[in-house]
Amino acid sequence: MLQAKAPIKATCEGILCKTGFPEDVYNAVISRSLDEGQPLLNVGFRSCDEKRKIQFESSAPADFRVHDDGVVYAARSFQLSVEPTEFVVYAQDKETQQQWQVVVKLSSEPAFTEHSVKDQKKIEEIVFPRQQHKHSSHLQRQKRDWVIPPINLPENSRGPFPQELVRIRSDRDKSLSLRYSVTGPGADQPPTGIFIINPISGQLSVTKPLDREQIASFHLRAHAVDVNGNQVENPIDIVINVIDMNDNRPEFLHQVWNGTVPEGSKPGTYVMTVTAIDADDPNALNGMLRYRILSQAPSTPSPNMFTINNETGDIITVAAGLDREKVQQYTLIIQATDMEGNPTYGLSNTATAVITVTDVNDNPPEFTAMTFYGEVPENRVDVIVTNLTITDKDQPHTPAWNAMYRMTGGDPTGRFTILTDPNSNDGLVTVVKPIDFETNRMFVLTVAAENQVPLAKGIQHPPQSTATVSITIIDVNESPYFVPNPKLIRQEEGLLAGNVLTTFTAQDPDRFMQQTALRYSKLSDPANWLKIDPISGQITTIAVLDRESQYVENNMYNATFLASDNGIPPMSGTGTLQIYLLDINDNAPQVHPQEATTCETLQPNATNITATDRDIDPNAGPFAFELPETPPSIKRNWTIIRISGDHAQLSLRIRFLEAGIYDVPIIITDSGNPPKSSTSILKVKVCQCDINGDCTDVDRIVGAGLGTGAIIAILLCIIILLILVLMFVVWMKRRDKERQAKQLLIDPEDDVRDNILKYDEEGGGEEDQDYDLSQLQQPDTIEPDAIKPVGIRRLDERPIHAEPQYPVRSAAPHPGDIGDFINEGLKAADNDPTAPPYDSLLVFDYEGSGSTAGSLSSLNSSSSGGEQDYDYLNDWGPRFKKLADMYGGGDD
Repeated sequence: MLQAKAPIKATCEGILCKTGFPEDVYNAVISRSLDEGQPLLNVGFRSCDEKRKIQFESSAPADFRVHDDGVVYAARSFQLSVEPTEFVVYAQDKETQQQWQVVVKLSSEPAFTEHSVKDQKKIEEIVFPRQQHKHSSHLQRQKRDWVIPPINLPENSRGPFPQELVRIRSDRDKSLSLRYSVTGPGADQPPTGIFIINPISGQLSVTKPLDREQIASFHLRAHAVDVNGNQVENPIDIVINVIDMNDNRPEFLHQVWNGTVPEGSKPGTYVMTVTAIDADDPNALNGMLRYRILSQAPSTPSPNMFTINNETGDIITVAAGLDREKVQQYTLIIQATDMEGNPTYGLSNTATAVITVTDVNDNPPEFTAMTFYGEVPENRVDVIVTNLTITDKDQPHTPAWNAMYRMTGGDPTGRFTILTDPNSNDGLVTVVKPIDFETNRMFVLTVAAENQVPLAKGIQHPPQSTATVSITIIDVNESPYFVPNPKLIRQEEGLLAGNVLTTFTAQDPDRFMQQTALRYSKLSDPANWLKIDPISGQITTIAVLDRESQYVENNMYNATFLASDNGIPPMSGTGTLQIYLLDINDNAPQVHPQEATTCETLQPNATNITATDRDIDPNAGPFAFELPETPPSIKRNWTIIRISGDHAQLSLRIRFLEAGIYDVPIIITDSGNPPKSSTSILKVKVCQCDINGDCTDVDRIVGAGLGTGAIIAILLCIIILLILVLMFVVWMKRRDKERQAKQLLIDPEDDVRDNILKYDEEGGGEEDQDYDLSQLQQPDTIEPDAIKPVGIRRLDERPIHAEPQYPVRSAAPHPGDIGDFINEGLKAADNDPTAPPYDSLLVFDYEGSGSTAGSLSSLNSSSSGGEQDYDYLNDWGPRFKKLADMYGGGDD
């Protein structure tokens, strides 16, 4: 048995990331005979962007194809030529279309035969373990397992590739023609094509550099079969370990680290921890990191205020003197180096540590003055008297800076409080209880200032943390006040007007102001029962006091009065007078309800009634019920029995009473002293009843006498109907007026006498239009009719002539007479000098006297035989087209 491990030569060089092929030319020696799908070599393409998608192509796609992982395969089964085969592999970015290329040269090795294999130079081999055979000639399980030592291969090897690793051989190759293969991740499983084997010689090779950070070891299985594919040897396991090289720098988890440390911290105080990681083997020197501080800024009070644990990265203080008021922040540059911090061979990286010095209460608050002054008017609350200002060197708006104020003396009654302004940290002395100038004219307070957190150990409050506040009270005009308020008096109701009830006076608290006497007035008196004397405050009744008034609640009547002084400014105060009214028997009882229903027979016919009284005990119940003596029919038909102090029962005395509505008077007397009685009318509806005592002829009884609700409903219907009729009449009149207005508002351009006028009724004409032509005459021609000379008429008046005789149509004319009737009427109208239009000057609008325009009476008609040329009317526009056709038409 033979086990061998192939020698591997490792090289370690730092490689800068550059996208593309690491080699310009790939050389590979392969067997001359190629099978389809046989891996040949790996053209290692390096991409600096893991997201980049690369597509490979071959310049000889018929013979060779390139997988996405860069492994070159035989596209078909063929024999390589004796001369080296050369082709180009292209790599192209699918997104940016950027392209790279590399030349591949394949050389064929001498053909492997059984004799040539024997003649080859001996190299270290891995031989399949021998198998024990039984007489049955079947393979039997070996007696013990052979452990194949792992193959150690350094990462990032620069080749050349394929690089021989080991030769796998079976000792049965002397008698059989064998074929070798390997399986597993890196061979025929992803990532495929990293390891290839010569099927004849069993030479195992690696096709590209390995990366331990991606795959630290490969587990392959070697197989040996005969030419028919029959297994000759049991598979053996081959382990390939990738040896780590220092090809990764340390990387900090954060480029900037933030930490805090309280000011005044002692040396050795923990601050923070920084951490870096290295992708190399953490169990080797390549992954063992060491930390150190490169610089510190600022370098005060010492350039070495902090130190770092070189293995754990813990930062601690090593010097005293941290003072936030001097240095608020430190910036450290931290370096992490692998190879256990070897500066010569180790790779390094840096990060920044920012350390903030937090504030502690090492500076007490101090008042800016020993005494503060303020003043406030009396009786004012929630008023800021004065501001207490302090200084504190600690960090603003922190518990060590925020101030709290405490009064240590001068305010035993708690009339003041001190609030803190959150922005300025000032103390706001505020009045929380009214102060009377007549009692206290000045306050002297002692105030101490503290922080929200106690002072640091060993620091005491200085005298400047205590101050005095002197507050002066200003006298103001205060409101008068009634004593007592409210004032309660008891009075029987029924007190007549003009009686004195009481005297309600107020007091003025301003003892040090010279003012006149107070003046009194009434502010609220809902029932208007009272008046007050403006000087003495005496209250007198002006109406009768009534306990049953709607303004009295629970026997109590409230009235408000006002007292005013003459100060500057004038002030006033109110007082309430409460009058408790004692009841007297001034209200007679009444029956309730006022309507009832009973049957016309004795059984059942009882009706329960109740007596009500607006008075209260003892002037109310129990009540006495009785029927009057007159008329006699009341007692003859009815009887009443009291069943309790407030209730009685009314029933029929006779056996039968005809159905209908009856008014039954009932005398009710209360228990007052003296008693008061009244006669109440109970409207009883007597009806026919069924066996249950329910009325069966209510509709007939109700029809006999309508109730109040029904009468009101009928009246409302009548009123609504009258309103509708009135609205219809008004609408009709309004429509007639609008129709007449439309007839008068005719466009003047359409008011041509020769046009046909449309009327709403048959008959009529121009004479039916009642024009008041007197409104159109010239003012200087208007003369009273009384002084107008006889025979002189206005030019626009109708001439005085005898009325012409128009033909009268017979009542039942023959149809043939219609034409004659029309012709006769036309002749009579032509010869009528009184028919409009008159041949006179018509004044339609007076534009003043002395017009340069001539009289229009000189115009002649077409029948006058004038020779005037009217052709110019054609130039005056469409309004004069009719005149132009009439007078300018020539012979036509």
